[in-house]
Amino acid sequence: MTLTPKLFIRHLSHSYHSKKGETAALSDISFSVDSGEFVAIVGPSGCGKSTLLSLICGLSSPDEGEIFIDGIPRSQYKTPIGYMLQKDHLLEWRSILSNALLGPEISHCITPAKREYVLSLLHNYGLGNFLSSKPSELSGGMRQRAALVRTLAMEPELLLLDEPFSALDYQTRLQVCDDISEIIREQKKTALLITHDLAEAVSIADRIIVLSKRPASIKKILPIRFSEAYNTPLQKRNAPEFPVYFQMVWEQLCEPSEKTGEQNKGTNNW
Repeated sequence: MTLTPKLFIRHLSHSYHSKKGETAALSDISFSVDSGEFVAIVGPSGCGKSTLLSLICGLSSPDEGEIFIDGIPRSQYKTPIGYMLQKDHLLEWRSILSNALLGPEISHCITPAKREYVLSLLHNYGLGNFLSSKPSELSGGMRQRAALVRTLAMEPELLLLDEPFSALDYQTRLQVCDDISEIIREQKKTALLITHDLAEAVSIADRIIVLSKRPASIKKILPIRFSEAYNTPLQKRNAPEFPVYFQMVWEQLCEPSEKTGEQNKGTNNW
């Protein structure tokens, strides 16, 4: 029996329109993401990665193609989708607890059970002693954890992550990548991550989707597998497989898009 993928994108194309004309952003994108899978998307700057997330979360509509979540057309899917951006966008005048409860507050769904759920997330992920603190009192890594808890408060099954670690210094970025990856997998969420950091993509993802330059099409989808001895993104960076995968992704990004054959277009696996 074939299980319905959490996310299924078929022949997706999108262009931006202005007085100066039309700019193609995405061209014939097709792929699927299984429930509980962590997929990273890499590609040249400006190729349309963030545009793809905007289409998935419903901020924009595609010119062509279809998006299904749990087999339901995107336009009819009512369950919240989590979206984390480069900056945490915590409200500085609110406490960490009230920041975490912002989504339920706006949606008018703060119940005792919901509040207890959010409190449990904050305690479980190292923020229990900072419920009354303001964001300015937290480190960059703690702020990103608070932002993730705020995202999880609405109990989304699908998370879209648009370079959520890029604003952090390198050392903090490594630790937060570990932390957030563990939280997402512990919560059994499905995640789609945009990143320019190839090492981050290799260390965190189950598969990596490599996009071409704009208008973006799929050059290759690479499955990533590490031995069980390497469980966390930080540990995977020391695995013997790591430089091999890194080189494979790098070669795909460096290869001129004209050399990609039709056999790679829209392929979900090797």
